[in-house]
Order: sequence, then structure tokens, then C-alpha cells
Amino acid sequence: MNKKCMGVDIGGTSVKVGLFESTGELLDKWEVPTRKEEHGKYILSDVAASIRQRLAEKQIAVADLAGIGMGAPGPVLPNGFVEVCVNLGWKNLNPQEQLSGLLDGIPVRSANDANVAALGEMWQGGGKGYHDIVMVTLGTGVGGGVVMDQKIIAGQHGLGGEIGHIHVRDEETEVCNCGGVGCLEQVASATGIAGEARRTMAASDKPSSLRQYGDDVTAKNVLDEAKAGDAMACEIVEVVSRYLGLVLSQITMIIDPERFVIGGGVSRAGTFLTDAIERYYDKYTPISKQKASIGLAQLGNDAGIFGAARLILD
Repeated sequence: MNKKCMGVDIGGTSVKVGLFESTGELLDKWEVPTRKEEHGKYILSDVAASIRQRLAEKQIAVADLAGIGMGAPGPVLPNGFVEVCVNLGWKNLNPQEQLSGLLDGIPVRSANDANVAALGEMWQGGGKGYHDIVMVTLGTGVGGGVVMDQKIIAGQHGLGGEIGHIHVRDEETEVCNCGGVGCLEQVASATGIAGEARRTMAASDKPSSLRQYGDDVTAKNVLDEAKAGDAMACEIVEVVSRYLGLVLSQITMIIDPERFVIGGGVSRAGTFLTDAIERYYDKYTPISKQKASIGLAQLGNDAGIFGAARLILD
């Protein structure tokens, strides 16, 4: 009989937990508040207690699980060690070992949360049926994950998949959160798109439906107005799509994946956005028509728990 497994996705506000069949069927999911006081020392004990309680309710013994996978918001070394998770307050600890110890030594495997989300989309989402995918998450920032031969590629220092911090724009003057300048995240994230809109409005007196939002303009406003045909909004979407297409072309020339999966809140614009990205992607990869396709993520906020659970099944 196939054992069940669990996926844990640790976020700054809440920890998502899912119980799965080894086939990928989600049986149950719930959330645990992320208590970040005292450098996040209570997070793992809260998760362990919640898991024990839910398993008891379902009359499942901890020993009957194949294991638990976990996604953490920071670079994770192959042995599970985390140097820092800024949003949690964690520094120099191994949450993988700690959670295992709190749950009777059950196997626990961990990885960066963006990489785990990519693995989830490969397993049961927008990358299902493919073995080699790259996920690009367009949210408050730009995240990414690389999965090759169904395995996360995190690199020797946990930096694999940091797509949002690829340098794309030389003329940028503002500093990115990473300390760099001209990162993809500064133009293609929800925050970046809104900033691009404010700069574009300030640089011109052209009429635009975007002006009704003023400095409170959001990425959603830009994409909605572009869909409605507003010229300035369309101009901004073209800029964003050009940089995203450029980065996807660079990734293709290095690792040549089968599929790009676009997720995050900005991806709710759907094929309107991915079609624009694909035009530039094709422009920058004229060398061949045989290359990765571009599609949308399907698992939404559950991608992390799916990918975490998949970690334990390797």
C-alpha cells in the first residue's frame, strides 16, 4: 500500500500544510499562523503540533507517512541548512533536521520555496507531462525555479532560479532589494510594473486611462487598461514583456528546458500577457523553432505544498 506524504510551505504570514497520496491527490490542506517572534523559534514546533493533531483526527500514525517535504523562503543547501530566511527571522539553522526531530525522526526534505513551487507545477500543474521546466513567478517580486529531469536545480550556493535578479536594464538608477541595479524584478514584478506606470505617466502628458489611478496605480490596473486598449498601458506591457522575453531566451540558450510556466498574481492576466512575452521570446531566439513552450501555472497558492510533498517521493 502506498504511504501518504505531506507538504509544508512556510510563508511569512502563514504556513500551508497539505496531506497527499503518493499519486499526487490532495487529501486535506490547512494553514498555521507564522509566529515570527524571537527569530521564528516557534514556527517549526507549531507546525509539528498541527501535523500531529491533524493526523490524530484522521487516525494516521506519523510512522505511516513516507515523509514530509518543506519549502522555505530563502536559499537552502542540499543538507537542509539555511543561512538566513529574512522574512522569518531564521539564521544559521537546519529546519529540516529540527522538524524531523519534532516528529519522531520522520524523513524531512527541504528546498527553497520558489524551487518547490516549480516542482509542484511540474508534478501536477502547468508543467505536468514535462520533465524539464522553468517557473517564473510574477508577484511582489520575481521568483523562479528550475527543474531538470524532475529534480530541482538549486546550484552549489542555493542561487539557482533567482531569475528576478538577472540584470536586464543598464539605464536603471534605483537599487533593487538584492542590492543590484537593473534587475528583472524591478520592471516585471507587480511592484515593478506599478513603478514603470508611474514613471511613464510622469514622463509624458499624453492622455491615458491610467491617470485616474495616480500614484496608487497597480499592476492589475495596467494590465486591465492594456486589455481595454489604452495606448500608454499597452506601451508598459510591451516593455515588461520585452524584458521577460529576453530573460526567457537567455535561459533557453543555457539550459534549454521543455516548458516555461508563468505564475504569480501578475499571471492572472492570462494569455494576454504570455502571448506578448512569447512574441519577444521568439524574437530573441531566432536560432530555432524547436524550443520551450510558454504556459500558465495552474496550482495557484497550492503549488508550494504540492512541490514540497513531491520532494519526499524522490
